[in-house]
Amino acid sequence: MTHLFRSFSASLRVIGVSALGILFSLGSANCKTNPYSEMRYVPEIYNPVEVVVKRADVIRTPLPEKPGIYALIQTNQGDMIFELFYKDASHTVQNFIDLAQGEKEFTLRNGQPQKRPFYDGLVFHRVIENFMIQGGCPYGDGSGTPGYRFADEINAKSLGLDKEKIGQVPYYGNYLQRYLIQEMGIKSQREFEDRREELESNLEKAKNLSVMEVLYRLGYRYNEAVQSHKAIRGALAMANAGPNTNGSQFFINQVDTPHLDGLHTVFGQLVSGEDVVDRIVAVSNPKPGSNVPGAKVTIRKVSIFDKREKK
Repeated sequence: MTHLFRSFSASLRVIGVSALGILFSLGSANCKTNPYSEMRYVPEIYNPVEVVVKRADVIRTPLPEKPGIYALIQTNQGDMIFELFYKDASHTVQNFIDLAQGEKEFTLRNGQPQKRPFYDGLVFHRVIENFMIQGGCPYGDGSGTPGYRFADEINAKSLGLDKEKIGQVPYYGNYLQRYLIQEMGIKSQREFEDRREELESNLEKAKNLSVMEVLYRLGYRYNEAVQSHKAIRGALAMANAGPNTNGSQFFINQVDTPHLDGLHTVFGQLVSGEDVVDRIVAVSNPKPGSNVPGAKVTIRKVSIFDKREKK
């Protein structure tokens, strides 16, 4: 029994009934074909938008010489500057700009439409050391949205996910396990236990599928028109609750997170303020041995500056 196989079995036990209930929405695979040798992936039709910065914010902080669109996120722990990938994630960048500048209407739990600078005054509600900092929730607890959702903008091929076999990339193992349970149509813990040998056999058959193919079968959708960016240190990306569930929440990587490639739209990159990210992590987490909770870091203002060359 291989190491991956042992990990697979152990991880499936950890999933338990509650998680299984989420995964068992689809029926059984067609037994007449080998579902692990065919490609089902079909790229999405993608229509970019021309990103428009409707208002010229005043930014006194020095910006890079490179032409582009930049976002300045000012916090009570310092300032961060990001280059926004307006060519490679145009819908996401336009959404972020419009929310930041108060140019886009949003609706909160009270049901009343609002239009104001969305991010000003919000906190980084989720901060994990050696991982990332997450903000953009209007309620400060991760539960909030702007009242709408929009699609991912990801090119899995440009990230190399069509070349990576999922059995050789351990950090995607959980997605392979989820896919196998879904593909086999297992609907209960009892059936899961009864079909364990079949699960183990199918793991061997499925481990040569590409990461892109497995994620596609789980509902992620990709286009082949943009040049996607990896989730490296300083990446600015959309937080989500699964495929095509983007809203207002975003995260900033403190470290490289290759296990997030293909799962989140990366729409910007930190160009100044790495020390600020580290400081936010430090003050947000309790000190070792202390019962005093960390402090909440506030976003004071998000400003946008358009440095694109004039046409």
